[in-house]
Amino acid sequence: MTNKSENKFYEKAMSAIADPYRLSILQEISKKGTMRCCDVVGLTGLSQPTCSHHIKLLAESELIDCRKEGRSNFITLNKNNFKKLGEYFEQFGE
Repeated sequence: MTNKSENKFYEKAMSAIADPYRLSILQEISKKGTMRCCDVVGLTGLSQPTCSHHIKLLAESELIDCRKEGRSNFITLNKNNFKKLGEYFEQFGE
């Protein structure tokens, strides 16, 4: 049984993944391991402010981690939370 805060995590994560641009960002990070935020503009073809918005939503959903190095921001997958999400979905296959 999940508690209220866990349900909030699952709701935010699934909402974040449901967007095709955010899903493509997650898939690209998964392939590369890490990406710079500015690379997302080239990947999606969206404006920089729109890409920042998508990255912010992914970070708020706790599916990615962001770190700053000098002038660049790097994003990586939060693999623990993807594992948690996978375990959540496993209950529906039982």
